[in-house]
Amino acid sequence: MADDSTPPETKLTRTKERWAREGRFLTGRTARPESERLPPGQHLTQDWPVLDLGVTPDIPLQRWRLDIYGAIDNPVFWDWAEFMRQPQSTVISDIHCVTTWSRYDNEWTGLTTRDLVAITQPQADAGFVVLHSYDGYTTNLTLEDFAAEDALLVHTWARKPLEAEHGGPVRLVVPHLYFWKSAKWLQGIEFLTKDAPGYWEVRGYHNRGDPWAEQRYSE
Repeated sequence: MADDSTPPETKLTRTKERWAREGRFLTGRTARPESERLPPGQHLTQDWPVLDLGVTPDIPLQRWRLDIYGAIDNPVFWDWAEFMRQPQSTVISDIHCVTTWSRYDNEWTGLTTRDLVAITQPQADAGFVVLHSYDGYTTNLTLEDFAAEDALLVHTWARKPLEAEHGGPVRLVVPHLYFWKSAKWLQGIEFLTKDAPGYWEVRGYHNRGDPWAEQRYSE
């Protein structure tokens, strides 16, 4: 099962908590014009900025494991070879980070969350998912958001193995939500019958995180 240790507080986490208290970056625009691809308050970048909690786990592939458990009929505990034997898909999507940068047209390859749901068979009363990371990070999603059409567990970006600084060996990508919901360094996926807010959600950030509704912070 996933490690429940909480990451240490850092200057970055304290700064982002202050942003939540101040409502930093909010524009108040919550409508999405049909002609616009960029959510309100965002700016485009060609780079991929690195944001984390100050720790980059060293996870050799021979030691990597992914535990998927909770309110499901078929729990799975995969090593790297077993994970790579699952159906593979490629999706192109955008990134929208709550710190206001966005990056278009990222090519991802991995296991779609819909394929994962089909394998594990969530129980009728399962409505939520918590992601557990190797650095102790957690974040929560509704099952509906987790199983979005273009969401997947990614091991490859731009046709190259996902680098550790960006969450490799495997991270979640949920393009329609702010990127803090796309947990890096996946270690565990827990299906729940009740919601359980994660690391940023208990520190002033929105429980869902829809960029087009500018759901940066809790109300």
